[in-house]
Amino acid sequence: MKHLTIAAAVAAALAFGTTGAFAQSGTLSKAVGGYSFDDAAKESPATKNFHGHKKLTFAIVTHTAGNGFFDPTYVGAKVAADAFGINLIMLGSEAPVDDIPREIAILNQIVNDPTIDGVIMTTPQSGAYDDLVKKLEEHGVPIATTNSFDGNLYDRSNISHTGQDSSAAAIGGEALAKCLLAKGVKGGSIIFPSTTTLGNEEVNRRITAAFQATVKTLNKAGVLKNFKVDAGPQNIGVDVDKDNVVNSVVNLIESRKDVVGAMAANGFVTPALGDAITQLKMQGKICAYGFDLGPKQQEQIKTGALTGALGQQPFLQGFWPVAQLYLQIDRNIAAANLDTRAQLVTKDSLGNVGKRFEN
Repeated sequence: MKHLTIAAAVAAALAFGTTGAFAQSGTLSKAVGGYSFDDAAKESPATKNFHGHKKLTFAIVTHTAGNGFFDPTYVGAKVAADAFGINLIMLGSEAPVDDIPREIAILNQIVNDPTIDGVIMTTPQSGAYDDLVKKLEEHGVPIATTNSFDGNLYDRSNISHTGQDSSAAAIGGEALAKCLLAKGVKGGSIIFPSTTTLGNEEVNRRITAAFQATVKTLNKAGVLKNFKVDAGPQNIGVDVDKDNVVNSVVNLIESRKDVVGAMAANGFVTPALGDAITQLKMQGKICAYGFDLGPKQQEQIKTGALTGALGQQPFLQGFWPVAQLYLQIDRNIAAANLDTRAQLVTKDSLGNVGKRFEN
């Protein structure tokens, strides 16, 4: 009877939402070092006076804010900035395609702005940002890079990076090969179109990783000899015209006459690949994969113009750099990298992404 009485009391408490009335065993009131967790969680008084400012101001700059890919990145940065009480300035090349000179021009304005306390930047062109980093560090401004990774960046070890490692593109290359095998395709051309002349090192590495994964998967299945896998002379992509990208992809597919698979590696060429396939009325006939999950890519996955695309979780690429810079200033925490990995999205899983601006 006693057990039943206790059980009834617990059930009644749960019914009235009073679970907090029961003391929990193992509760911690202070740290082993003797200090209070409440006190330790408070912001440092010096943070509000960083560079003599009453409120921190961070700037985030990307190399293409005109095609929608970075929209969730800015959203993520805004969420983190609001959470930590930071003023956020959102900047970026207005172009729908990589415009590195414009990004650098914006960054050159920032290095001379005394109101900026932290800078988040994309670094798609290796070696192009070293002087900017040096100037910012001379002014005591911490830096975080996001999205595109430059392994040779000046003072790289002391600068955090948030982004998808380019090797994650192998997930798409493997999926492409498996799609062909599942369809029972006996042979044909597989192409990797890209705007190689733009010099985006990250995109180049993605193409190489995807190409290698496709070759490896087909070879393991014993059918590689039946396919012509073309990622250009350096395996960084078959170059297409950035100023006429859809038609150049159409021409590329038509010129090969036997294209059965294709993969693009950024948010600019991927929609063009889907548009080209739609224009040629080849939806569902080509195993076509790409990068990023903007509205256009999602629609193309629905129609079958794209078989799938890799999401790199750009929300995190905005959220974590803001949090990292704040932690460096407030807690003196060393730069820490975050790999946002890759999420392969197909028609079957499309409904699960993008609901809160996260992809």
